[in-house]
Amino acid sequence: MTSNGHHHDAPHCCGPGFASPKDAMAAPREKLLYTIGLYTGSKVDAPDYLATVDADPASPTYSQVIHRLEMPNKGDELHHFGWNACSSCHGDASAERRFLVVPGFKSSRIHIVDTADPRAPKLHKVIEPEEVIAKTGLTAPHTIHCLGKEIIISMLGNADGEGPGGFLTMDQDFNITGRWEKDLGAMKYGYDFWYQPRHNVMVSSEFGAPNAFFGGFKLEDVGKRYGSQIHFWDFEGRRVEKSYDLGTDGMIPLEVRFHHDPVSTHGYVGVALSSNVWHWHKNGQGWQLDKVIQEEPVEIEGFPVPLPPLITDILLSMDDRFMYFSNWLHGDLRQYDISDPANPKLTGQVWIGGMLGKAPEVNGRKVAGGPQMLQLSLDGKRLYCTTSLLSAWDNQFYPAMDDQGSCMVQIDCDTEKGGMSINREFFVDFGKEPKGPARAHETRYPGGDCTSDIWL
Repeated sequence: MTSNGHHHDAPHCCGPGFASPKDAMAAPREKLLYTIGLYTGSKVDAPDYLATVDADPASPTYSQVIHRLEMPNKGDELHHFGWNACSSCHGDASAERRFLVVPGFKSSRIHIVDTADPRAPKLHKVIEPEEVIAKTGLTAPHTIHCLGKEIIISMLGNADGEGPGGFLTMDQDFNITGRWEKDLGAMKYGYDFWYQPRHNVMVSSEFGAPNAFFGGFKLEDVGKRYGSQIHFWDFEGRRVEKSYDLGTDGMIPLEVRFHHDPVSTHGYVGVALSSNVWHWHKNGQGWQLDKVIQEEPVEIEGFPVPLPPLITDILLSMDDRFMYFSNWLHGDLRQYDISDPANPKLTGQVWIGGMLGKAPEVNGRKVAGGPQMLQLSLDGKRLYCTTSLLSAWDNQFYPAMDDQGSCMVQIDCDTEKGGMSINREFFVDFGKEPKGPARAHETRYPGGDCTSDIWL
């Protein structure tokens, strides 16, 4: 990107993104971040917004919110968001990584944001929930990926807020074109997805029914209104080819990540409630799925059952060497060396908030919440972390967030030997936002990042 943070992703590119993950790692460092500022479900009666954060250490406004794009309605629950184009469009000179697709998870309203001025994005288009439901019968938009000329969004609910959901598609003019899938197979719920075109595969996971999780977590809903399956799709055929039920060992599988290397068949899923990580790959006979990390719950006073770590986000470095995941309830953020994909080795750990009381303050500031959404720099050296999960769950597990808001921290990562440390110079306090304490969620960079780009 240029000195003002614009979208010149890499030298010698013909379309957006990068020719390879290796090229992405050599790109200039991120100078701007986009993240969600959430008021839905909080005591502040205001719309959610898209925050622009200055991440340039040479800037006088480093580690500050420098722009806020307020949404036109209240109650959206902005959550995940994504680009209209990524490295899968690198060969298309007519494509441009310019627009962010920013759905309201709760409202099912879809906002299109123009980042032509990267420091001050503007609202380009709003698709109302009535249109979304009329054209797809779906609600609760979550993960966004581009598919060349198409954009695909995982939708977690039907029109009534129950499973299984499905996938919405739109064109590059942001017209809803219908549903992507032809056959959901045994899918009961939706959540995240990632595709690896060279192997004609997409993998998707299961959270639960929107009517269940939007009201907060209830233990009695586990096994009834939450998922435990991973689905492997015939990508070109748009059909579920094989489903794996992880049972009681795989309760609430969330984020899925393939290797960035488009030749690889290796990937991982972080399972929230069971607090484990599963690895998959092709073994010559089909897809093999094995548990490779298991964490243990902890007894704490005043909590009715042993407290699970609750793995809520997971990502891989661009060179596929390190995996990071967050334990939102325990409060630790972990780094694993995955040079041997089936045998992860713990190489780093930091504490940020959490319910175990190990890190109530970071950089001298009180932290409400625990490590949650993650985004890694393209070179793998800087990991950004926010602390809000979902408004109803924030209120349930971390009620102090209503007064304190959430925060964004930066973790410095040793890419040679492994290891992590919290950067002492960077701390974005969303508790001090102009309209009141806000909650930060997913983060993106103008030039693409470690969870937005896929290679063909």
